[in-house]
Amino acid sequence: MLPEDSAKGRTLSARDQLLVVIDPVARRTDGESVRIAKDVLGAGAAIRTCLPEGPEDFTKALARRGARRLVVVGDDRALLRAVGALHRERGLGGAALSLVPVGASQTLARSLGVPTGAVAAARTVLEGAERRLDLLVDESDGVVLGDLRIPPVGASAAGRPDGPVDATASVEGHAWLRTCQSFVRTLAARPARVAAAPVPGPARLRVEADGVTLVDLDQPVAGVRVTAGAGGLAQVEVRPSSVGAEAAPLRVRARTVTVSGADFRYRADAVVAGPVRTRTWTVRPEAWGLTLPR
Repeated sequence: MLPEDSAKGRTLSARDQLLVVIDPVARRTDGESVRIAKDVLGAGAAIRTCLPEGPEDFTKALARRGARRLVVVGDDRALLRAVGALHRERGLGGAALSLVPVGASQTLARSLGVPTGAVAAARTVLEGAERRLDLLVDESDGVVLGDLRIPPVGASAAGRPDGPVDATASVEGHAWLRTCQSFVRTLAARPARVAAAPVPGPARLRVEADGVTLVDLDQPVAGVRVTAGAGGLAQVEVRPSSVGAEAAPLRVRARTVTVSGADFRYRADAVVAGPVRTRTWTVRPEAWGLTLPR
């Protein structure tokens, strides 16, 4: 982890002193956006830059932020890593976290209202305002900023076949095989069929909202979605599985949600977790702050 200071020789308030933690994935995937973000931030504040090499360095950098405002440059996973680390050290009650989204995964950042361009996001860090947001926390100190889904939508990746093998290299120059060679090349040029991702079947789960059972193990469900929401209550949607016509989803708002049953996996924002037999998520109202445009 390499620290770098930029003080600009000015007398600055605590708000104008930033710890900029740049996720290693962001540095590898889009170094130009990282450079632009640093230039914009450095022009308006005193920045200390940290370049962690992995999750352990990332967590250490957050713990050493002192009175500086924390700015994460990275994708959705970097944001989740930062909020999770701050939650575990009980540091979310302090100054708001700021994010400059860089990387392929920015769905969560967009849903939270963070600008996705490097310049606009960096200017929001300097000129934006703190907004307190609800947080979903489970009993193992896992956090959910947006929503969680059961089964984990998108968790099963489609198979990727190997690329075509050049079966003609060893016969180059044999006139009598040139027709076969051309035929093989035609086949190799055709797009390979990709196996479709398996569609999860109905699950048998007990879903409870504030102690009230919404569905029990005798009612198979097609899916469960819990969203952090606002106002101290999560939005819970349960889609029962039915034969023939699609059953209407059950929707309620609750402070705690417990899901139990056979081993199941779930997707919390960008991370797939499990299998577990039971898990309870509780809403922490306005538990963390994020800098957003005014």
